[in-house]
Amino acid sequence: MYTDINFKTKKALREALDDGRLVRVFQPGPFASDEPINGTVYLEGPHYPAPHSWYASATAVNGVLIGKVK
Repeated sequence: MYTDINFKTKKALREALDDGRLVRVFQPGPFASDEPINGTVYLEGPHYPAPHSWYASATAVNGVLIGKVK
């Protein structure tokens, strides 16, 4: 899954959440209808076609990240 903002690093994602920014998650492609919007989500970045250089897990409520990124 991806975040709606194309974060280049996991640190940038953490900083955005710490600053109180609203970060949503989405699943592109044919799996979009199966994306979880509540509970633990697994993220990767930056967005395709750039090679993924970070992976994370976080908690989402209604498709919005809350809490800490691991």
